[in-house]
Amino acid sequence: MTVQKRFTRTYTMAGVLEEFQLIGREKEKSDIIALIKEQASTHQFEVIVVWGMGGLGKTTLIKNVFQSKDVTGMFGKYAFVTVLRPFKLEELLRSLALQLDANKGSMDFVGDTQKNIALMGVAELIEVLGRRSEGKTCLIVLDDLSSIAEWDKMLPCLNAIKNPFIVITTRREDIAKHCCKKPMCIRLLNGLEEKDASKLFTRKVFKNRTTDLAEQYPALVEPAKLILKKCNGLPLAIVTIGGFLADQPTKTAVEWRKLNEHISVELEMNPKLEAIKTVLMKSYDGLPYYLKPCFLYMSIFPEDRNVSQRRLAYRWIAEGYARDKATTDRYFMELIERSMILPTQQSVCSIQGFDSCQLHDLIRDISIAESLEENLLFRLEEGCSLNTHGAVRHLAISSNWEGDEHELESTVELSRIRSLTVFGKCRPFYISDKMRFLRVLDLEGTDGLTNHHLEHIGEFLHLRYLSLRGCDHIYYLPDSVGNLRQLETLDIKGTGIGMLPRTTIKLSKLCYLYAGSGLGDNEGNCFSKCKRICEMQSRLCVACCSLDFSKMSGFGRCEACHLACCIMNPNIIRGIADSGVKVPRGTRKLKALRTLRYVHLAWGNVIVKEIKGLTSLQKLGVVGINKKNGPGFCSAISSLSHLESLSVRTGHILNFGKGGDSLNGCLDDMSTAPENLQSLKLSGSLEKLPEWIKGLQNLVKLKLELSRLSGNLETMQVLGNLPNLSILGLWDSYFNIDVLQFQTGLFRRLTVLDLFYTRMKIRLVEFEEESMPSLEMLTLSLGDTEAAFSGLELLQSIKEVRLSFHYIRFTPKSSKTGGIERLDKGEYEWMKEKDRRNKPKQDKVREELQMQLDRNNNKNRPVLKVQ
Repeated sequence: MTVQKRFTRTYTMAGVLEEFQLIGREKEKSDIIALIKEQASTHQFEVIVVWGMGGLGKTTLIKNVFQSKDVTGMFGKYAFVTVLRPFKLEELLRSLALQLDANKGSMDFVGDTQKNIALMGVAELIEVLGRRSEGKTCLIVLDDLSSIAEWDKMLPCLNAIKNPFIVITTRREDIAKHCCKKPMCIRLLNGLEEKDASKLFTRKVFKNRTTDLAEQYPALVEPAKLILKKCNGLPLAIVTIGGFLADQPTKTAVEWRKLNEHISVELEMNPKLEAIKTVLMKSYDGLPYYLKPCFLYMSIFPEDRNVSQRRLAYRWIAEGYARDKATTDRYFMELIERSMILPTQQSVCSIQGFDSCQLHDLIRDISIAESLEENLLFRLEEGCSLNTHGAVRHLAISSNWEGDEHELESTVELSRIRSLTVFGKCRPFYISDKMRFLRVLDLEGTDGLTNHHLEHIGEFLHLRYLSLRGCDHIYYLPDSVGNLRQLETLDIKGTGIGMLPRTTIKLSKLCYLYAGSGLGDNEGNCFSKCKRICEMQSRLCVACCSLDFSKMSGFGRCEACHLACCIMNPNIIRGIADSGVKVPRGTRKLKALRTLRYVHLAWGNVIVKEIKGLTSLQKLGVVGINKKNGPGFCSAISSLSHLESLSVRTGHILNFGKGGDSLNGCLDDMSTAPENLQSLKLSGSLEKLPEWIKGLQNLVKLKLELSRLSGNLETMQVLGNLPNLSILGLWDSYFNIDVLQFQTGLFRRLTVLDLFYTRMKIRLVEFEEESMPSLEMLTLSLGDTEAAFSGLELLQSIKEVRLSFHYIRFTPKSSKTGGIERLDKGEYEWMKEKDRRNKPKQDKVREELQMQLDRNNNKNRPVLKVQ
């Protein structure tokens, strides 16, 4: 498959995201928005309820209302919370507290960090809600409320929020009437009208907007009507059956009538929830043999959890469901196209198009039921049955399970477990040596995991997948990790691990290694580095003499000394933070390695030599390139003929605007362009692009971060002539541009343009006529940046413009991901004042963009979304 075909198939929004369109719901949307405007004007505690049976699209409708610009301007704070089952009040309040503070850096000036909030009880969380809503009107959405008792428990807590406006979705009328005493504020969501149902069905089956069933397929009109009659306007059933028919080899009236006859009895007997499940079961039964285990695997993850495509892919490979990453990408897209999983719309800058997904709750019910029936999965969670479940393959431990070791061992036969997934807090007895056939150990994002818990990791000889991603109290891996000869994926990104043990060179089957953070390091001179070491050593000595390490969950004097002497001190001397790891001598022996991110080059040329020997690498990320190691690195890259993705950062990228390292002269010694390179990210200042970039004929995605090339006309001409460039990201800061011009005839294939600017002045961002004829998505993130725009009305294919504003105190990376930085009261007040002063400028930009889009007459009817 060619690069462009691959990109078109996986990214284009025209087909796969049709189920996210509010087909036939325009009236309901405008009605609810008008109701919110009317009721919000009272400035009192107000409740609106949308109710109806499952699968009608209540959540989709309210999410669209929630994100509407007509609504976002009316409230100062927002939160969208799904009421999970089993219900736990603390978890709901915790989610509210975090979301109400999400737009100001995840920390309150009184010290309510995310970690502190995770430990709070109900009373403390109520106080936090009161503080965080002070002086703001708050829009709160409670999605999928399932009992009156749950509401009665919530209500006293919600009263602590100042000026709340609450929108509830539920499947039951009695809950709606109990929560809302105003009949005019209760809305029943009905099924789609026949015309809208037919439109949704046709788009899903034929994967486009243009097919006219009556004109192009007249023989299918009557069978389609019969199928839609059974669906009774239920969007979930329509999309599911449509996805099933779309993947059938033939589209004939006979086949469609057979399908109708097969489901007609079940649908007529119970046209409500059970009818939907019957339809969904038909879609499940229609899955190819290779997709069924991949679909059932989704039941491991909690309700409404966004699951990354990366995480699924490498787990599927470890379980034997797929041979390689390319196969998992295909399976992932097939499940989306069949509407068995729903893509999240967060990956506008991903080659794959979608980097995460989730299950609709009804489809998840099917996945769980089938998994239990086949003894595939058991979920340890609050309220679950503790009867012996015997031999199950997959064990998932939820954050709300509070059982002990005895309960664990008496409930499931640990020796049969093939995968263990932990959510929330990880307790030592979860990782049992009785799980001797364990293939997958997924501890991503868990709390409480320390080095001590991994002492015996080398005993899991069959382990193929090990993820400690985000476990920030893990500082090193034990040498016994070298015993894991079957290991294929090792993910330690976001941990404190600074170097890999020497024994990792024994992992001959290792294919995917993620480490570090990919961010740059903190710059400092010799004096400041020595000062940091002395300060740290003095604190460590005091701690070793005074602290009782027996109460620190396996972190003792030995661990403290190892952390300081073997990791922190060497890293400080080299100017290395946790941005990349040191790989041991002999890493070149790992000939199966396909992905290596991120490695720090500051450890010396030996690292570059190791990379050069990894001839099967397809994805590589490095930090700390400079003029000394640059020539050797270029030579290494030239030898990696299979390389598809490359990320290169200087050592001090975070000191942008303060004289940090540049990429000038670091990448000029590349003799030829990597022939198969599809994705390239360069982070660091440049005077001009390296010459070899002109030869990247297969490049699909390019990101230039802090390059200072945004306004360079020569640069834009070089990039605009790359034949397959589809995604372009330009992130810059701390300098001024006269005109950023996108000229006629350039960027013919560009689909996504991502502009992220901090503390800049740009007189004009100009799109000339017939520039970027394929551009569908434009994202603009502006932090203390003055910019004017022209030519949006000339963009022939634009569908969406996303506008956001960020604080200058955040780096680009932390701004995008919601990084945590402490805010004292003064900073908090400063940011409030900044908001107030910047609002007129932001409003002007918003109005300017909207006016240009209103003049755009392309068929996509482009929209502006302010985030």
